[in-house]
Amino acid sequence: MQSLSRAPFGASLILVFAAVLAISGGIATAAAAQQTSSGEKLDGMTIEEYDPVSTLVVPEHPVSTAKYPYVDVHSHWFQAAAMSDGAVDTLVSEMDALNLAVIVNLSGGSGDRFVATMRGLESRYPNRFVTFANVDFQAVGDPGWTERAVAQLSADIDAGARGLKIYKNLGMDVRDVNGERVAVDDPRLDPIWALCGARGVPVLIHTADPAMFWQPRDEHNERWLELKLRPGRYRAPDKYPPFEVLIAEQHRMFAKHPETTFINAHLGWMGSDLDRLGELLDALPNVMTEVGAVVQELGRQPKKAREFLIRYHDRVMMGKDSYNPVEYHTYFRTFETADEYFPYYRKYHAFWRLYGLDLPDDVLRDIYYRNALRVIPGLDRSLFPD
Repeated sequence: MQSLSRAPFGASLILVFAAVLAISGGIATAAAAQQTSSGEKLDGMTIEEYDPVSTLVVPEHPVSTAKYPYVDVHSHWFQAAAMSDGAVDTLVSEMDALNLAVIVNLSGGSGDRFVATMRGLESRYPNRFVTFANVDFQAVGDPGWTERAVAQLSADIDAGARGLKIYKNLGMDVRDVNGERVAVDDPRLDPIWALCGARGVPVLIHTADPAMFWQPRDEHNERWLELKLRPGRYRAPDKYPPFEVLIAEQHRMFAKHPETTFINAHLGWMGSDLDRLGELLDALPNVMTEVGAVVQELGRQPKKAREFLIRYHDRVMMGKDSYNPVEYHTYFRTFETADEYFPYYRKYHAFWRLYGLDLPDDVLRDIYYRNALRVIPGLDRSLFPD
């Protein structure tokens, strides 16, 4: 029987000591890795808390006032009817500091509510605010519903509505009287779009949500953090139609009504595929778009986005969505400077940094105000340089 070879006793002892040192050293290294210079433990920090400060040293040109006066075509003031005179005065002072000439309030409602909402902002500053009406989609399919909806919208336009805003519930949540989903291109809605074309008012429409809200909530999803923090934004396949179905319905509706101007909100959720958005704009001259809540898509692809905005300078409009004066600064910096690697203001929308597009002045003027002057009726042209 062959015997096993054995190491001398001294060599074995050395191996034991080496193993002990390795283990203790590993423990010490792990402990050190879990502490900052101030002794704070890192193992409890979450990805939501992690917010590294860049060490990159590059020129910085923060911009707190837009180079040209601009129209925010995407804003929401649901409580405008209840705003005090002082609150409106404060808002206008903030607008002046930003060079924000006109706010478009998309949340006007309809009927008496529309009139009250419009007066809440426009009675004191009639040239600084514009109000869009909304359609109540309850009871779609009832006899006479379409005719009543068209009559109400016509009355709202007579009362001062400068456009129509359609929320994302159309296509996703709106049900008719039989419980069936109402598609974006439902023919029962065609007279509404036709009325807007005949009356010369635009339709700003938000359809669907970012495509990532339909994707698996795993490590590959760019909006994972948002879905973690706001799980209600996940679009489960058993509750919502697919993203591509909704977008196709919207584009068919655009094509059916060439005499109506549509403002496709949020870059039509195609900010990460600007070639596809360009194809839509090429095919449908009646479609505009705006940049509300999607500047982070443009700022991460500065070469492509700059090329796109120069090419489609007459089709893109300025918008913000939720009003916050400081957050406008990121838009100005993205459009007006050539800065590199600066932060976006809402981490769950974009964990990446942005780059300035350094847009030419003529393009800035178009995006900031010229396109709005062309599309939205009744804007006070004296607020703008040309």
